[in-house]
Amino acid sequence: MLHQLNFKHLRYFLAVAQAGSIAQASETLNLTPQTISGQLKLLEDQLGVELFERAGRGLRLTDAGRHAQAYAEQIFSMGEALQEQLKNPAQSLRRFSVGIADVLPKLISYHLLEPALELDEAVHLECREGSMETLLADLAAHKVDMVLTDRPVDAGFNVKAYNHLLGDCPMSLFASAELVERYQPGFPRSLEGAPMLMPTSDTIIGASLRKWFDSQGLSPEIVVECVDHALLGTFGMAGKGIFCGPALLEAQIERQYNVKTLARVEAIPERFYAISLERRIRHPGVLAVTNSARRTLFKIEQSE
Repeated sequence: MLHQLNFKHLRYFLAVAQAGSIAQASETLNLTPQTISGQLKLLEDQLGVELFERAGRGLRLTDAGRHAQAYAEQIFSMGEALQEQLKNPAQSLRRFSVGIADVLPKLISYHLLEPALELDEAVHLECREGSMETLLADLAAHKVDMVLTDRPVDAGFNVKAYNHLLGDCPMSLFASAELVERYQPGFPRSLEGAPMLMPTSDTIIGASLRKWFDSQGLSPEIVVECVDHALLGTFGMAGKGIFCGPALLEAQIERQYNVKTLARVEAIPERFYAISLERRIRHPGVLAVTNSARRTLFKIEQSE
């Protein structure tokens, strides 16, 4: 039988979880440690799980406690948003929280999210960057409304979410004018021993690029290897090597980093996905992103 959750108990639990001890939480809440301890025991009895375990002189969250903390933070955050909305309805903006995989180029992220800022109902766009695993956990906990990434979610992530393909485009290689003049003639054989600024091998594009080099029998010199496309572009602007980027943004990448396009590699497509908890999208921000990406950025039409 389900019992109605006591939000006072939940508030005390969250204070202890954030403080790391009952003593520190009691100072924050201006309550005795005995009172808080008793309320926590009532909450654990009601939920039927242990939320904390001893860790030296403090407390450490159990797995159940970590899940409870995520939900508690979301509950009280929504409560604060509700109060703000009712108090200042004309000034409050609809929150649209998006998780952006750290492997995505910043320019792509900008173009994908820009339509959300042009909705009739103004939104407060909140962006969180991180690994796919972290962002999917945030999605499952309703901390973000959508995750933008370069790969679909699968059963290995243990999250029930839905993939929405936004589109794909070929990959292009960029470099300083001097390096383009040196390595463009005879492409792709000219890349043998060429200085490369590479995404790491555990990224989709990094693995695809290495596989393509192998298929061509090429062994370029990897000078820099990292996840951040912006950092690779900055090294490229300094003339340190050749880097990759989405072909549909060639002109912008050339302007931003003062480089030239060395070649387009049609054999390596870059795909982009929006991941949501909705199979059929209803959130206006997610709809704006997916519809604009398909119709304008990638110029495709797809039904859900």
